[in-house]
Amino acid sequence: RCTVDDRVTRVAWLNRSTILYAGNDKWSIDDRVVILSNTKTQYSIKIHNVDVYDEGPYTCSVQTDNHPKTSRVHLIVQVPPQIVNISSDITVNEGSSVTLMCLAFGRPEPTVTWRHLSGKGQGFVSEDEYLEITGITREQSGEYECSAVNDVAVPDVRKVKVTVNYPPYISNAKNTGASVGQKGILQCEASAVPVAEFQWFKEDTRLANGLEGVRIESKGRLSTLTFFNVSEKDYGNYTCVATNKLGNTNASIILYGPGAVHDGGNAASRVAASLCLWAALLVRLLLDF
Repeated sequence: RCTVDDRVTRVAWLNRSTILYAGNDKWSIDDRVVILSNTKTQYSIKIHNVDVYDEGPYTCSVQTDNHPKTSRVHLIVQVPPQIVNISSDITVNEGSSVTLMCLAFGRPEPTVTWRHLSGKGQGFVSEDEYLEITGITREQSGEYECSAVNDVAVPDVRKVKVTVNYPPYISNAKNTGASVGQKGILQCEASAVPVAEFQWFKEDTRLANGLEGVRIESKGRLSTLTFFNVSEKDYGNYTCVATNKLGNTNASIILYGPGAVHDGGNAASRVAASLCLWAALLVRLLLDF
């Protein structure tokens, strides 16, 4: 808008050095620019669908009694934040280095932040367009949220899923007791990405599903070995093996009968107990000698 009075004889609007309007005559070829009013008190133009390229100085030039006067206004164009480029979902092996990218545009320049949306809540990660993770761990898998903010409009938010592959880790494998003629179940639980495949062994023999009255069921992280009618020959040590493309691990599980002496600990504790037994026998032999 440009305020004028009855002494004004000529008026014009300019954008930098380009004449937009001179009086009622349009000089601009841009159809978005139109005359809004040309009266004895006001000379105004209107710009439809403002673009960032419209930003800059606009000059209202008036002629009064052969003395030109100008009035300048600077148009500032604000643009809501918009994420224009972001990394795709990614799968990496544990220990790898990962770089996530989130490029955003807006006026003023938006602030870009990364957050890790973990099961423990939203954890602040970085205030930068690039998020670098060195030696990524399995706990750092999940969704990462990029947010672009510049207070012109609501933030633009996008997410990237990071999947971290890691070898199997058996988290639960307990010895189990069962009476002859009853049902017995051995369970083996393993965490792994990709999900582990399970195998069961008794000594060096691999067990097959449906043979000798046993059933093997594996679903997700859990594998079960079920004996429908436990007999004396079923008692003993079994090995659960969990495998994926990054490696394998195993655990020893004992099926024992009522009153049997068994070690409820892990394989390491059983090895330690065996060593203690051998040490005691050795001491006894030395004393006898």
